[in-house]
Amino acid sequence: MKKLEDKVALVTGAGRGIGREVALQLAAYGAKVVVNDLDAAPAEEVVAEIVAAGGQAVACTGSVTAADFAERFIKTALQSYGGIDIIINNAGYTWDNVIQKLTDEQWYAILDCHLTAPFRILRAAQPVISAAAKAEAAQGREVLRKVVNISSIAAGGNPGQVNYAAAKSGILGLTKTLAKEWGRLKVNVNALAFGHIETRLTVPFAGKDSATVEIEGRQIKVGISEALAEQSKSMIPLGRPGTPREAAGAVVMLCLPEADYVSGQTLICGGAFGSI
Repeated sequence: MKKLEDKVALVTGAGRGIGREVALQLAAYGAKVVVNDLDAAPAEEVVAEIVAAGGQAVACTGSVTAADFAERFIKTALQSYGGIDIIINNAGYTWDNVIQKLTDEQWYAILDCHLTAPFRILRAAQPVISAAAKAEAAQGREVLRKVVNISSIAAGGNPGQVNYAAAKSGILGLTKTLAKEWGRLKVNVNALAFGHIETRLTVPFAGKDSATVEIEGRQIKVGISEALAEQSKSMIPLGRPGTPREAAGAVVMLCLPEADYVSGQTLICGGAFGSI
């Protein structure tokens, strides 16, 4: 029996990068996965890959910041698989600037995506998890559920990322609080703080020619300069950035039965670089 067989996992931002790897690895362990992405095509591709490998998955596309998203996400899991066992709040991006140049739009966009959206998803999931936990307790069964909220070593402060740092720091407070609120419901709530992981958001670029991605109608510059990439690499004791597969492995590790007594913690996945 696979370690996560019959578990239902919800993963935001799972069409690309780290989220994609998380969804694939959870499915490999036997979980039924609800795959979210802002865009339909990458989400459906991940679903198809999971199904082709013999797993089960459905897509729930759209922006995590939409007012109705949280309820729709939870409803998709219930209608498709009848429950919720694992929630991974992974969706995110960066929209950087120094504070004197940072607009209200940039501030709220990043906080809405990285902090408000996870809050709404977890709030929407609470009645479902609570009812299941009470029913299981009445039967004399202990069933552990998992929440992993994605943070960053930037939560400790990073020049040019006051919005991102604030959101990722807020996720740590949300995680610690919910671990205490939901302990009675047998839910492990942890945070995973990434260091430098190679994704489309951290691709090195020369000069001022950074790439852009379209997010909710906005063209957002992404990537880091080649000089910063080299500097970052030199500061990482393991000598290189992490891969999406390695980053996802750290997330999935917190979802396995071996982590059943780990809750309210922040694990840093940064190759020995970074602290919070």
